[in-house]
Amino acid sequence: MMTSRNHIMEQVYTVEAGNFVLAGEASGQIKKVLKQLGVDSNIVRRVTVAAYEAEMNMVIHSVGGELILKVTPERITVTARDRGPGIPDIGLAMQEGYSTAPEIARELGFGAGMGLPNIKRCADSLNMQSKVGEGTILEAYFDIKAR
Repeated sequence: MMTSRNHIMEQVYTVEAGNFVLAGEASGQIKKVLKQLGVDSNIVRRVTVAAYEAEMNMVIHSVGGELILKVTPERITVTARDRGPGIPDIGLAMQEGYSTAPEIARELGFGAGMGLPNIKRCADSLNMQSKVGEGTILEAYFDIKAR
């Protein structure tokens, strides 16, 4: 679904838990949309990396959710919203190398504990809320005019 009004574009992608075959599709579509909109290639790269990491975190750790791209003339926002299980300790989860990834993810080369730190590194700002049993909302912001 894509909506546009007053120079605001929003697109929502469904992310399926455990589906490593489709993993990366949403972030790939986000990259394509941003290129079509003429966004600076450095910003496209940072947004795509953050979106991919968020998407993979949902595939590996959640029971599913959605990745939302919102573009305004000033800012790009990538929101990852899942339906659980939630993160008990966000501070710990933000530490490089900390991982709760299952063996199947590790066997496929994922789960090194760099997802959230990479998102933080790529974004101009990051907001994250999580409640165990309910889910997690991660919002990564990228200023179009900055840098």
